[in-house]
Amino acid sequence: MQINTAIFDMDGLLINSEPFWQEAGVETLGQFSITLSVDEYHQSLGLRTKEWLEYWFTQFNIDKSLAAAAEDRIVAKAREKIQTHAEPLEGIGYILSFFKEKGFKIGLATSSPMSLIDVVVDKLKIRGYFDAFASAETLLFSKPHPEVYLFCASLLERSPLQCLCFEDSFNGMVAAKSARMKCVVVPEATHYDHPGWGAADMKLHSLLQFDESTLCALD
Repeated sequence: MQINTAIFDMDGLLINSEPFWQEAGVETLGQFSITLSVDEYHQSLGLRTKEWLEYWFTQFNIDKSLAAAAEDRIVAKAREKIQTHAEPLEGIGYILSFFKEKGFKIGLATSSPMSLIDVVVDKLKIRGYFDAFASAETLLFSKPHPEVYLFCASLLERSPLQCLCFEDSFNGMVAAKSARMKCVVVPEATHYDHPGWGAADMKLHSLLQFDESTLCALD
């Protein structure tokens, strides 16, 4: 099937929100005397806050009855920090216009809650580009499970085989590929050379590198 749909992750791809999620998460885990290394943090990128906390609470033997309140604190902290400080990442206006001009349907599929989607798309003034927004917040599974990508494709009334996804996290890439979609990754610079990105269909340094020739190479 010909690719006619583009689906984008949000955090770390469209907006530099990951540092603020990290701050919120680290500050909250610090209340439980948990300290994460940079590598430990990055290995859990792309998870919903609920699964992220469950993972680290398990690793450090923290009472999981405390997780729900911790989740609320992280989301509230992150939303405030992103609203105030986060900036758009390179190429988002270009890439959204590129696909809009081609008549592609455009979706957003993220592990973040819908309340944060609203904050980001309004802050960046990009709401009008999108035909559908899919949050894993209320789904049974989150990335690396493909459910949020499959849900987004269904909202767009497209087959997964018609979809091209853009991701910056390993868990997101696994989700997209598990959904049988093409996946372009734009990793954070310090993790660009990680061998795990070999599962992607294409790896770029910036969204600005994507053009007609790269699209043809994927189709």
